[in-house]
Amino acid sequence: CLVNTMLLTFLTVPISTVLALLISVCLNAIRPLQRLLQTIYFLPYVTNSIAIGMVFAAMFNMVGSAFGGENELIITSGIINNVLGVFGVEPINWINSGSEYWANIVVMVVYIVWNALPFKILILLGGLQSINKQYYDAAKVDGTSRARTLWRITVPLLSPMIAYVVITGFIGGFKEYSSIVGIFGEDMGPAGDGSLMTIVGYIYKQISSNSYGVASAASLILFGIILVVTLVNLYVSSKNTHY
Repeated sequence: CLVNTMLLTFLTVPISTVLALLISVCLNAIRPLQRLLQTIYFLPYVTNSIAIGMVFAAMFNMVGSAFGGENELIITSGIINNVLGVFGVEPINWINSGSEYWANIVVMVVYIVWNALPFKILILLGGLQSINKQYYDAAKVDGTSRARTLWRITVPLLSPMIAYVVITGFIGGFKEYSSIVGIFGEDMGPAGDGSLMTIVGYIYKQISSNSYGVASAASLILFGIILVVTLVNLYVSSKNTHY
């Protein structure tokens, strides 16, 4: 459970933060339909995570069998596999019975990153709009490239917001539960094998089994991990944050 939780957290937080930063910069630079695009990106944040998980499960689900006997009919390999098939990729068993662990992780990383983007984009976009435009005007006068402007001006001035979304991202990552349930169900794994059980899922499982002592111990372990990771993030951000 701890390995699953750590893996999902340390994969999704950096990816979602970098993507949110790039999307925020692009949205801030776009004038036509800016508010419409911002609304579209924010929609997943106000949508129930279980419902979204069920949609993702339907997209990756295979109806029929691509891995059975000769007489088994493949009705559909799923939306994602059909899209990949256009590029010559063979159907992959993402979430069905017999699927590999790495395939399950890929699905969860895609979903968690997509679901985490709206909140981070909202915070970073608000920070971008508060940056004094004189910095960018001076950069244009000096002929600074866009990449250097992003790295030397935007990122330092956004560092307080970046530190905030990273810390909250790690806290949310260690509490991951509903997204996995939305795709795999309460057993948290294909065909109920529990291969993607997280620490929060483990706590709920122990509570449902009336093992309150074990659940309490797991909760304290989770609290300790979140505390340590948050303190480390605060220390690192204090060295690299510009106010």
